[in-house]
Amino acid sequence: MLREEIKLKLNEAIKSKHKKATSTLRLVLAAIKDRDIAARSKGNDVGISEDEIKLLFQTMIKQRNESCQIYEKAGRNELLESEKEEIRIISKFLPKQMTETEIRNAVDSTIKETNSKSIKDMGLLMSKLKEKFAGRCDFVLVSKIAREMLS
Repeated sequence: MLREEIKLKLNEAIKSKHKKATSTLRLVLAAIKDRDIAARSKGNDVGISEDEIKLLFQTMIKQRNESCQIYEKAGRNELLESEKEEIRIISKFLPKQMTETEIRNAVDSTIKETNSKSIKDMGLLMSKLKEKFAGRCDFVLVSKIAREMLS
């Protein structure tokens, strides 16, 4: 479903001659295809799941945010704007992001659900959170909050 939506948006971008959207969406599709190939080599004939695609998008956005910080410090405004445009294009495919309060509540309820008591339970907790909230929150923040709550 998400793959088809990306392909549809790519075709729209090509028809409307929107160069940045076209190049970004081609890059996104190439990244998905690369992950699909890696998954197939591990025996998964279907490729990566929708949740894994959403996590891929979050990684791509994180990389672009890091680039934005570097370009801003270097005064490279044209590259900064280009990265910001890519972030906007990729973000359109992600669900609404959770606030920090919502993340705290989700971590708290998942700790209770999994009966996690200490940092040793972090792996189980994080896998359950990724299963429930893939693509909806920053898992660096989730990990930080989980560590606080389990300490």
